[in-house]
Amino acid sequence: MNRHIAFKDTQREIHNFRLRLALSIGFVLLLLSILLARFVYLQVVQQNHYQTLAEKNRISIMPIAPSRGLIFDRNGVILAQNYSAYTLEITSSKVADLKTTIDELAKLIDIQPRDRKRFKRLLANNRKFESLPIRSRLTDGEVARFSVQRYRFPGVELKARLFREYPYHEQISHLLGYVGRINERDIAQLEKDEIDANYRGSDYIGRTGIEQSYERELHGKTGFQQVEVDADGREVRVLSRTPPVSGSNLILTIDAKLQEVAEQAFGNYRGALVAIDPSNGEVLAFVSKPGYDPNLFIEGIDQQSWDELNNSPDLPLNNRALRGQYPPGSTIKPFMALAGLHYNMRTPGYTISDPGYFTLPGSSRRYRDWKKAGHGNVDLFKSIVVSCDTYYYGLATELGIDSIHSFFSEFGFGKKTGIDMKGEVSGLMPSQEWKQKRHKKKWYVGDTVSVGVGQGYSLVTPLQLAYATATLANDGVAYRPHLLKEVQSSHTSEKQILGANIDFSLNLNSEHFALVKSAMVAVTQTGGTAAMAGAGASYAFAGKTGTAQVIGIKQGEEYIESKVQKRYRDHAWFMAFAPFDQPKIALAVLVENGGHGGSIAAPIARKVFDYFLLGKMAQPLLKMDEGEEGIEND
Repeated sequence: MNRHIAFKDTQREIHNFRLRLALSIGFVLLLLSILLARFVYLQVVQQNHYQTLAEKNRISIMPIAPSRGLIFDRNGVILAQNYSAYTLEITSSKVADLKTTIDELAKLIDIQPRDRKRFKRLLANNRKFESLPIRSRLTDGEVARFSVQRYRFPGVELKARLFREYPYHEQISHLLGYVGRINERDIAQLEKDEIDANYRGSDYIGRTGIEQSYERELHGKTGFQQVEVDADGREVRVLSRTPPVSGSNLILTIDAKLQEVAEQAFGNYRGALVAIDPSNGEVLAFVSKPGYDPNLFIEGIDQQSWDELNNSPDLPLNNRALRGQYPPGSTIKPFMALAGLHYNMRTPGYTISDPGYFTLPGSSRRYRDWKKAGHGNVDLFKSIVVSCDTYYYGLATELGIDSIHSFFSEFGFGKKTGIDMKGEVSGLMPSQEWKQKRHKKKWYVGDTVSVGVGQGYSLVTPLQLAYATATLANDGVAYRPHLLKEVQSSHTSEKQILGANIDFSLNLNSEHFALVKSAMVAVTQTGGTAAMAGAGASYAFAGKTGTAQVIGIKQGEEYIESKVQKRYRDHAWFMAFAPFDQPKIALAVLVENGGHGGSIAAPIARKVFDYFLLGKMAQPLLKMDEGEEGIEND
């Protein structure tokens, strides 16, 4: 058998091995070269860039929210202040299971269902990377318990926060307004205004009232600090710090004690009162009853409290002084009298015979006077003192609606006063043009008759009427009403005192003013519609009562107050200024469903005058329960 023996080609195998080895080494060297080149690129070429990124991972820029400015009344009484407390906050983006985390926290800290609901609402309105409070104002015991267990709750932390507080609660609430947590809509507006950078780290913003109107002054300037943090994002040390600048303190024109006196004078009635210094436009009291507790809104109002406020038939959230619009009733008669004198439609001695009603020529419809039997012979002076409707029915038809509109517009009726608070409405002083545009109907003489006694389409706010009263008291010189008296720097204590601004000065006959104002003084004396309120006063004050219909009365029907549901009874008005010879305060009082200005609204004004001028509370002027009828019509 032939056997073939195979011999290995050793040299070839060694050659192939060396070739493969060389290729492998070359490949490894290539990879090492690439790695080295990348390393050089990163460490040398890009050194500055990556060093900066590393620093950013180690150093965090933390905004420091400024302390909000305080609010004081004109005498230094604090109306809005800050206090420090701990809050328990959750950053939802850092929490794996939010519900479980909150449940576990509830075993350490008292977390109520309302807290969970509020947190859920805040979470829906804010960005997930922001920390949001699950509980505010923790007790010392709660702080201690959580601190021990903190390691168990990543994304949950204690923070010391400044909280706003309104010590007067419902009193002055509509004037001050309140702050609330910043939401997405606020952020969008701040970005639009290009001031969002100044709100980084801030949780609250003014919502209504002074808090909203002077937000920029109150907020201050945000600071920041460079903080070294560990791998978990916890603060290790502060590297540098730029302190925030606290917001400015505001000194208002309001007298807190006068405000308290005015609010107490309303008792359980709803309504509004605005008192103004005629010599400079400073608002001395700004009442809207009922009010609400602004402290409820700071952290987000709970549903039950919101429902109670929002569904209340008393409308406590409605700022009646600023936004309430009501027929002015007979309070416009002094201005009608001035218009009649100005347009030469009346002279001081011109007299009518009042049978208790007025009829238009060729018409059988009777426009009734509040006094069925009439007032007999009535001149201009008496028409104001006894509030004769018949006199002003006739005067209105002779003047015509456009002349009335023009004259009243000069006193600011139908216009915003320009007060330094957002949300004011303009009221309404109608004209032929307005009715055509609004209702697509022509103006009738009967419309003018109603306007002549402050009914029909006419609407005013308590603020507007107080402004017009102050202008009347000042013989036609109108100072713009304002609530801010001084701005005080929180870090230098320097004060910026705001001056008075004259809106306009009416070129009217001074004798006409004197006649009308003397008649208004007689209103508060024997025989006048506010004689009860003026009785025993050690100073003379001028005023005019008014009654504004809530529901219309058909021709031939009689309005009997005791037979009308309380919420459909007439509103009671009183406008006045004091002292008569040198006015220091002018005001307008509205009492919703109060009935008669002389018996309900005027006594409130008297109490305010007594405190402001004499420094004392007035004695009760009338013992009357809310359900009883007033003793005077107007």
